[in-house]
Amino acid sequence: MPRPQGFTYEQRADGTVVITHGARRAATLRGARAAEFVAQAESGDAQLAMARWTGNYRRGNERTAKAHPRNG
Repeated sequence: MPRPQGFTYEQRADGTVVITHGARRAATLRGARAAEFVAQAESGDAQLAMARWTGNYRRGNERTAKAHPRNG
Protein backbone atom coordinates (compact mmCIF):
# COMPACT_ATOMS: atom_id res chain seq x y z
CA MET A 1 0.00 0.00 0.00
CA PRO A 2 1.52 3.36 -0.96
CA ARG A 3 2.13 5.97 1.70
CA PRO A 4 -0.16 9.02 1.65
CA GLN A 5 1.36 12.13 0.14
CA GLY A 6 0.38 15.59 -1.01
CA PHE A 7 -1.28 16.74 2.22
CA THR A 8 -0.50 20.02 3.95
CA TYR A 9 -2.04 21.73 6.93
CA GLU A 10 -2.18 25.27 8.19
CA GLN A 11 -2.82 26.18 11.80
CA ARG A 12 -4.47 29.57 12.02
CA ALA A 13 -4.29 32.10 14.85
CA ASP A 14 -7.82 31.29 16.06
CA GLY A 15 -6.89 27.59 16.51
CA THR A 16 -8.55 26.39 13.32
CA VAL A 17 -6.63 23.83 11.27
CA VAL A 18 -7.18 23.64 7.50
CA ILE A 19 -6.00 20.45 5.78
CA THR A 20 -5.49 20.56 2.02
CA HIS A 21 -4.71 17.83 -0.48
CA GLY A 22 -3.13 19.20 -3.61
CA ALA A 23 -4.85 22.52 -4.16
CA ARG A 24 -8.20 21.52 -2.60
CA ARG A 25 -9.41 21.95 0.95
CA ALA A 26 -9.98 18.48 2.41
CA ALA A 27 -11.02 19.31 5.99
CA THR A 28 -11.39 22.13 8.49
CA LEU A 29 -10.95 21.28 12.16
CA ARG A 30 -11.83 23.50 15.10
CA GLY A 31 -11.59 23.36 18.87
CA ALA A 32 -10.62 20.12 20.60
CA ARG A 33 -10.53 18.19 17.31
CA ALA A 34 -7.97 20.62 15.90
CA ALA A 35 -5.79 20.33 19.01
CA GLU A 36 -5.98 16.53 18.89
CA PHE A 37 -5.02 16.52 15.20
CA VAL A 38 -2.01 18.81 15.74
CA ALA A 39 -0.78 16.59 18.57
CA GLN A 40 -1.01 13.49 16.33
CA ALA A 41 0.61 15.21 13.35
CA GLU A 42 3.55 16.48 15.40
CA SER A 43 4.16 13.22 17.26
CA GLY A 44 4.06 10.83 14.30
CA ASP A 45 3.70 10.66 10.54
CA ALA A 46 1.95 13.90 9.58
CA GLN A 47 0.94 12.65 6.10
CA LEU A 48 -0.74 9.56 7.54
CA ALA A 49 -2.49 11.61 10.23
CA MET A 50 -3.87 14.01 7.62
CA ALA A 51 -5.03 11.14 5.41
CA ARG A 52 -6.85 9.53 8.33
CA TRP A 53 -8.47 12.74 9.54
CA THR A 54 -9.77 13.51 6.05
CA GLY A 55 -10.86 9.93 5.34
CA ASN A 56 -8.72 9.94 2.21
CA TYR A 57 -6.63 6.80 2.57
CA ARG A 58 -6.72 3.26 1.25
CA ARG A 59 -8.11 0.62 3.51
CA GLY A 60 -6.52 -2.39 1.80
CA ASN A 61 -9.79 -3.92 0.57
CA GLU A 62 -9.87 -2.50 -2.96
CA ARG A 63 -8.76 -5.73 -4.64
CA THR A 64 -11.38 -7.88 -2.88
CA ALA A 65 -14.11 -5.32 -3.55
CA LYS A 66 -13.26 -5.31 -7.26
CA ALA A 67 -13.81 -9.09 -7.43
CA HIS A 68 -17.16 -8.97 -5.58
CA PRO A 69 -20.14 -10.17 -7.70
CA ARG A 70 -22.11 -6.93 -7.31
CA ASN A 71 -19.18 -4.94 -8.74
CA GLY A 72 -18.66 -7.23 -11.72
